[in-house]
This record gives sequence, structure tokens and C-alpha cells, in this order.
Amino acid sequence: MRTKIVATLLAAGVLMAGAGCKRRDRVRIQQIEEEGPQLATAIHVADPRASAQLVSGFYDVEQNAWRWTAGKFAVILRPPRGAAQKGAVLRLKFSVPEAVIDKLKAVSLGASIDGTALSPETFTQSGEFTYQRDVPGALLARDTAKVDFSLDKSLPPGAGDQRELGVIVTSVGFEAK
Repeated sequence: MRTKIVATLLAAGVLMAGAGCKRRDRVRIQQIEEEGPQLATAIHVADPRASAQLVSGFYDVEQNAWRWTAGKFAVILRPPRGAAQKGAVLRLKFSVPEAVIDKLKAVSLGASIDGTALSPETFTQSGEFTYQRDVPGALLARDTAKVDFSLDKSLPPGAGDQRELGVIVTSVGFEAK
């Protein structure tokens, strides 16, 4: 019996010694704030990272370079640093296709930022253009600016294409003054 007691005590001692020698790693819980992707000040509409900033009225990327728009389309942009004090320049690079001019003869493009209208411009020829407007700093005082574009006319859906077609956009953005 004494051998059983010694064996039991020896086994308990080995277990306790083993437990005392085990390294205990502490689990550290660290709270990490995940920040979503930063909005860009200027975007190329074919860039997949820009898709989240194309709010409405843009169709799928074509030829890895551009997108058709509907008659109304909108983007969200981050104003450039210092724009709340100095303002910025809004630039939309786009094309008016020959088919649009042939059918509509002219289209006027206008924009508004958070409801404040910027002056429109009329296009009577096909080709590549830049719609450019100075934007007052008061419209750029927040972290984001929603820019709504609108055309006075667009091609209605037809037999060849079931989309309402406006213009072809390649890029849009603000430039610091």
C-alpha cells in the first residue's frame, strides 16, 4: 500500500510540476478600427476601385477605358486639401458620340454640388470635351461632395441598346486651386 501512496504522490507531483512548467501565452484582444477605402479626389471611371464613388447613372466599363452615362449621373468625391478655403476646379472628361449629335443636334451638360447648380455648357459637335467649373470653397467644406450631372437630352432606349444613353465619361474629379 505504501508503494501505491508513493506512486500516487509521485504522479501528482509530476503532474503539478508539468503544469507549473507550461508556458501560458496570454491572449491579447486588440481592437482595431478598420477604415474603409479612402475616397479619391479624382477618379478614372474604368478603375474598379472607383466604382463605389459612382453613385448613379453610370453603365458598365467598356473597352477597359470608359463608361456610358444615362441622362443623369452622380459621383461622390473627396474635396482636395484646403478646398474649403480656396475652392477647387471640377473637371469631367467625356465624349459626345456622333450618334448623339446626329439624333439630338445638341446636348447641354450641367452639374450641381450638394444642390447648388454650376453653369451648364452646350455641345453641338461630337468629340472629346472637358466640362470645367470653378467650385466655391463653401461647397467643399465637408469630407465628401456629391456631384450630380444632368443632360437636357439623352438617347432613349432603342432596338439596338436598351439603355438610356447620354455621354461617354473617362474621368471626373476636383483639382486644388
